[in-house]
Amino acid sequence: MVWGRNYYLWLRRRYEPEVARLVIVAESPPASGKYFYDPSGSVSEPLFTALMRQMGATPRTKEEGLRQFQNRGWVLVDATCQQVDKLPKDAGQDRDTLIAGDYPLLIEDLSSLLSDRRVPLILIKANVCRLLEPRLTKDGFKVINAGRLVYFPSTGQQKKFEQQFAEILNSAS
Repeated sequence: MVWGRNYYLWLRRRYEPEVARLVIVAESPPASGKYFYDPSGSVSEPLFTALMRQMGATPRTKEEGLRQFQNRGWVLVDATCQQVDKLPKDAGQDRDTLIAGDYPLLIEDLSSLLSDRRVPLILIKANVCRLLEPRLTKDGFKVINAGRLVYFPSTGQQKKFEQQFAEILNSAS
């Protein structure tokens, strides 16, 4: 099922930290429906599992993990709320075009979350890193990737994600 931006924001807002200490920018909600902020989902969802590992958390339920994520001050935002992961290769608009087109909505979202643009941002997924790091940096956000890519933690990329994300996170400490 395709949900709209308001639905995804509504789900996320229940788990937003009072003060964001780290913002993780991902590509988009997945077409599979396994949305990170859906508390009825499974703790075994790839992105959820990977981020819980980064925190050293082993929640029994997704709700519990989302609360731990919130208490840590971490928040996940999507570059676009349009489900772009299953777009056909020959689609009139590819995923990067949609992400670029929704950039003003991403800036609006980040501005509503952050009182200070010095809060660190980590971008995940290679296309998001390449496309958004220069733009977000130019717009005054503190992207701590420093040109390093972070692969999405599925289809055999879980170990690379773990290493890439941890290196970036540790370099900011």
